[in-house]
Amino acid sequence: MVRGVGIEGSSVVVLFGQRGGVGNAAPAPTARRFGPANDNGPREPVKTVTVRKTLEKSGVAIKVKVPIDEYVGVAVSTAISEEGVLHSAIELVHGDPDLNYRVFEEIGNSNVVAEWQNWGRKLRLPLFIKAGDGNLLPYSQQVDGVALGYSSARRKLAADASRRPRFLNRRKPGEASN
Repeated sequence: MVRGVGIEGSSVVVLFGQRGGVGNAAPAPTARRFGPANDNGPREPVKTVTVRKTLEKSGVAIKVKVPIDEYVGVAVSTAISEEGVLHSAIELVHGDPDLNYRVFEEIGNSNVVAEWQNWGRKLRLPLFIKAGDGNLLPYSQQVDGVALGYSSARRKLAADASRRPRFLNRRKPGEASN
């Protein structure tokens, strides 16, 4: 039996087959691919945003990859141009204003709210409204002080509140030392 190990990139190829004797035609070895032995890699690729900028002093164009996790929210803004046309935009908000990234623009405001909420839901980022002076106001759906939308978890019932978890029931409570 012929066994061989070849390394291709980051995966390992092991060849399995029979060694042919005199007059025997050996079948071609079959290759099996194995991934890395450790499982420490990310489960899914890291989502990044590529921000293109031009440096002021040198004029060099650069690209900066920013992970989505570093953004603090999704902001919507509207502005009226000098001609009286309404422009709406959605941007990812970063702690450094130079890394803010505009993801959606439209004339008018027919689709901007749906897109804004979709970006916030997909990226799991809070929603903000960008005021005219550039300040970010957190968005919450409230009517007369009552929050709409998803409800928060309720408190435990009185019967369950005093119950010890199952794994703690096997242990005896310790005594306080004075």
